[in-house]
Formats: sequence, structure tokens, C-alpha cells
Amino acid sequence: MIPRYSRPDMVKIWEPENRFRIWFEIEAHATDALAQIGVVPATAAVALWKYWETNPVIDVAAIDAIEAVTKHDVIAFLTWVAEQVGDEARFMHQGMTSSDVLDTCLAVQLTQATDLLLADMDALLAAIKTRAMEHKFTPTIGRSHGIHAEPITFGMKLAQAYAEFARGRERLVAARAEIATCAISGAVGTFANIDPKVEAHVAAKLGLAVEPVSTQVIPRDRHAMYFATLGVIASSIERLATEVRHLQRTEVLEAEEYFAPGQKGSSAMPHKRNPILTENLTGLARMVRGYVTPALENVALWHERDISHSSVERYIGPDATITLDFALGRLTGVIDKLLIYPERMQKNLDRMGGLVHSQRVLLALTQAGISREDSYRIVQRNAMKVWESDGAESLMALLKADPDVTAKMTASEIEDRFNLDYHFKHIDTIFDRVFG
Repeated sequence: MIPRYSRPDMVKIWEPENRFRIWFEIEAHATDALAQIGVVPATAAVALWKYWETNPVIDVAAIDAIEAVTKHDVIAFLTWVAEQVGDEARFMHQGMTSSDVLDTCLAVQLTQATDLLLADMDALLAAIKTRAMEHKFTPTIGRSHGIHAEPITFGMKLAQAYAEFARGRERLVAARAEIATCAISGAVGTFANIDPKVEAHVAAKLGLAVEPVSTQVIPRDRHAMYFATLGVIASSIERLATEVRHLQRTEVLEAEEYFAPGQKGSSAMPHKRNPILTENLTGLARMVRGYVTPALENVALWHERDISHSSVERYIGPDATITLDFALGRLTGVIDKLLIYPERMQKNLDRMGGLVHSQRVLLALTQAGISREDSYRIVQRNAMKVWESDGAESLMALLKADPDVTAKMTASEIEDRFNLDYHFKHIDTIFDRVFG
């Protein structure tokens, strides 16, 4: 992943040194278990841990040099460890196959990455909640098809985003549990040359569950579900980012990204303040979703194992988690510093001459005895005059002058249907459902 969209803590998880450290722990824990059941001498495990305690340094360059000759990464690693530890190292990897190390390591890395992502989501949820409470009753216009519909509050917009990301967090917790499995089952997964107790021991030490049946690899439906979950979260990021982008349009300008002192919006036009962060988030979301299809295609491996998934996961494991980590952090900053303009929201809400209250008049006429079809026709013919005047006409005034309306409703009853607070009487209920 390119440094521009990377954060250090997530990058470290995918660096070769961390991967080799996990490999060493897998091999050492497995050797411990093998010693406990009498397959290898106890001195073998002692030698591994003694080396690790006295010289916990991974020489990535040396391992890479060996791999340049062996053309096999796990063998290169085992060879390097043997050079450091000495004769006792020959008892490493007894009955194991490369996938035991690779798949179990990937499970550890993905759980490490997920823990960071969960912390990211907690920070984002906290930021959204703070702004939602701040604007719980700030009136704004709700839009359907991009067109003014009926009044809502800006806090309600953010409450919806909070609920969506809360669901995403729950899915991520489930995805973490599903991906966190250990396979130490040997060639084609039969345990022919290694006892299942070894797998159980390694799993417990690494905080993983035992894979019930692993063939020679951990089944990739687990990984497909994991990356699909990241894709859904990315889509939620894009949804909120797109909302901000629309609200920042000059014609709307109800909210906008923070514009720092000294910041420039355009090399040509000094006046520009562009939604660059949320546009960037839209692009990053596309990238995360782009990793989902390869993960789905990895499910269909040949027989007990092939490595068509391997090259894919070397890309998507780091890139998807690093990108999502960065995006969640960026979105948290956008929401935390978002500039919100209640006066502009009210101005936009009012600019179409009260059209947003048309449904209340429609319902009042039906309750007064006019058929729904006729009520709709009466309100719509007045509403279209307001629409065609671009809000210069007043819907309330036109209704008060319409004999079909005044025959059933008094002026006071018409005015009452234009009460903005009417639309917000259940905001507390919605907030209680979302925030508890």
C-alpha cells in the first residue's frame, strides 16, 4: 500500500518482520506441544525459546537471500532459524506443512488488523454521536431523489449514520471470530504425521479457535466473508462521504469540510473550497470493495489445496485493511471538524414556499371528508404553482385562497399544517432506539 494512505500501526502488522515473528511463535509453540507428547525432545523447544529470549531479532534480508535460492519462503525461514539455533532446530516443523504456518499466521495478522479497525470504528462512532447530539433538533430538509421531501433534523441524519456503522462494527466482530482459526493438521489435513493436540495447543497460545476441518488450508469462505465485511463498511464510509459532498455543493452549502488556515482549494481559482477529503474517501471505498471479488474467487480451490489464493492474499490482506484503517481515521476527522450551517439549512428548507408541508394538508383534507384522489389533486395543483414559481409563491397563501380547501379547513387549520415542530415529535424516540 502506498504511504499516502497508510498509518504506521496497521502497516507494522503486514511488515515481513512481524510475519516472521508470528511464524517463529507458531513453530516454537508447536515444538512445545510435540515435546509434551513425546514426539521430540524437550530440549528442542527449550533451545528455540532460549534463542528467542536472548536474540529476538529477525534478519529479513538474510531470509530473503536464502529464499532467492530455495524459491520457498517457509523453507528459507526454517533454514535461517536452524542457522541461529543449531542442531536442536531439526525438530521444528515435525509433521507440519507450509500452509499450517502460512494460514495460521494470516489468521493472527487479520485478527491484529481487525482489533485496530474496531478501535477505528469506536472513534468514528464517538465522533458521529457527539455531532448527532449537538444537532439533534437542528431542522433541515430531507430529500428523496435529491428533491426536497419533508423536514428532518441534521441530528437524525447523523443518527442514521451511527446506526449503520454500529451494525458494521457488529459484523466486523463476527468476521474477526470467523477468521481467527488455527490449522496445524499437516499435508491434506489428515493429522497423519502430527497429533491434533499440537493444533489445539498452538491455537490456545495464539488466541485462535481450532479449524474443524482444514484440508491442507483453512477454508477460504472464512476469508471471503471477512473481506466482504470490509467492503460493506467501506460502502458505509462512501455513503456518509457522499452526503457531505452533496451538502457542500455551493447551491446547498448546509455543511462542509473544515478548511484550514493556509489551505488552498485550486491552483487556478483562489475562491475554491472543495470536498477533497470526502471525495478521497469515495475513491478509497472503491478500492476496498475491489478486494472483495478476488476473496470470493479464492473460495474455489482445487481439491485439498492449491495456491491460486496465495498471490491474491498477499495483496488484499495488507491493502484492504491498511486502506480501511486510513479511511476510517480520515472520516472520523471529517465528522469531528465538520462545519455545519443551521441558518443555511433553514433557508433551504423555506426556499420552496412551504411545499414540504403538502402531505399534512393532503391528510387533513382526506380526514375532512374529501377522497384521497381529489385531495391529492387539490393540493398538487397549488403545489405546482409554487414549484413553477421557484418558491416565489406561498403554498399556504394559495391554499387559503382555494375554495375547495377553505370549504373544509379554516385558515387556522391550514396554518397549523405548516408547523415545523410537528415533524420532530418522535426524534427522541429515534435517538433512544439508536443510542439507548
